[in-house]
Amino acid sequence: MTALHERTAVELRDLLAAGELTPTEVTEYFLDRVERLNPEIGAFATITPDLARERAASLGRRPGKGPGEGEPPASGSLWGLPTGDKDLWNRAGVPTGFGSRAFADMPPAQESDEIVQVLDAAGIVSLGKTAAPELGFPAYTEPLGAPPARTPWDLTRGAGGSSGGAAAAVAAGMLPFAPGSDGGGSVRIPAAACGVVGLKPTRGLLPVGSGIDSLGGLVVNGPIARTVADAALLLEAMLPRRAGGDVAHPYSLRAPSYAAGAYLAAAQRATLPAPGTGTRAGERGLGDGVARIGVTTSSAWDGFYAITVSPEARAALDAGVRALAGLGHEIDETVLAESPEYAPAFRTLWMGGASAVPIDDAETLGRLEPLTQWLIRSGREVPARQLAEAMRTLTGYERSLVAQVSAYDAVVTPALALTPRPIGWYDAENPERNFEQQCQYTPFTSMLNVAGLPAITVPTHWTEPTADAPAGLPMGVQIIGRPGGELTLLALAAQLEAALPRPHAFPL
Repeated sequence: MTALHERTAVELRDLLAAGELTPTEVTEYFLDRVERLNPEIGAFATITPDLARERAASLGRRPGKGPGEGEPPASGSLWGLPTGDKDLWNRAGVPTGFGSRAFADMPPAQESDEIVQVLDAAGIVSLGKTAAPELGFPAYTEPLGAPPARTPWDLTRGAGGSSGGAAAAVAAGMLPFAPGSDGGGSVRIPAAACGVVGLKPTRGLLPVGSGIDSLGGLVVNGPIARTVADAALLLEAMLPRRAGGDVAHPYSLRAPSYAAGAYLAAAQRATLPAPGTGTRAGERGLGDGVARIGVTTSSAWDGFYAITVSPEARAALDAGVRALAGLGHEIDETVLAESPEYAPAFRTLWMGGASAVPIDDAETLGRLEPLTQWLIRSGREVPARQLAEAMRTLTGYERSLVAQVSAYDAVVTPALALTPRPIGWYDAENPERNFEQQCQYTPFTSMLNVAGLPAITVPTHWTEPTADAPAGLPMGVQIIGRPGGELTLLALAAQLEAALPRPHAFPL
């Protein structure tokens, strides 16, 4: 019999809906796996078994029925499925640690954040808080005062960040899928490091906040999952809808969206959008099933830092491109326009966002890690005019990159420039060097947050086995879409997934 953690989220959903499993059975199974594996993986910052059991039991009760009886509600597309909340999000009754020793003694949150409420309405069971780095700034999850999140493929290497705990939990079969947030690559980086799928949606597709909450609109929420279809299933649930099926979005910034079920259908059928589909999003409708795909290893950080694409990253890109060409897609090598203005402007914006962290007392600020202190203090020294100029510069870059990407149906880059980094690789004392290392590890992600474009990472290659990584290390590609181009991305990623299956279902 197939173990529950080997089932996809779509399969678990169907078994729950058919009554072959109950939320309590699924919750107990995954809680046991979390409690056994978390000490070596570091995927969860906080485990909440009592709350999870209470939630699962409540989902199984209907009026006039006994415990565990009744049918799942008509609403709630993720009824009974377990997942976790990123430790940057508030859940009522649970402390939020923000990945920082400075917040280790915080009382339980009084109210849940919107993304938590949206997923609760979809019927999920939260098993706890997935690990994140301090305040979500680093591209790795190795907070001081807590165990690092490790990629299950090699426990000497990190899971990436900032949604590192979520990706590690999914890769290790501790969760079927997990939500994350992405301000500079924080869904795609850990997904790539852990050999799973990570989707950053178009800016404005999912509710996440406004420009005040995320300076420059960099941060978006997105799904992490083992399969493309599972990522699409979670994406559907993260997009709240009214009873009639229309998107219930509380903010004025909106990206074009599709009817309920369209994202999952694209992932499951792996067919590109038909003619006329998604015209609001700028997609041309690929009725012949052939996409024009640009391929590049250039990035917005070229020339500012020494960016080197490792042989492993190149092998992953080549494997993905060969598979896409073998499916009949048109492949064009391309080079992004040089953008020497990008790096200094992005650094200014990143620091400007950090300056708004609501920490003013010297004692708490002094308990933060060197990188975080540097970002906050540097940001608070940035003049308003310099920040405004950086925002204007990045707006120009956004227009340029959107135009370059829109010349194709999709653009493919390596997911990461280097293999998953060893634990402790990042400079803990020199924040300037630390920031540079992060950009060298993952130069292909932040530019898409600036441009608001959607992108998905999918594994395409495993390195040669070693003593620490007996199955090899996962490497993959990033597929970038036009604004609102999630259907095309999901279909292309599903095609790659079918053409290049993972060598092992689970590393542990």
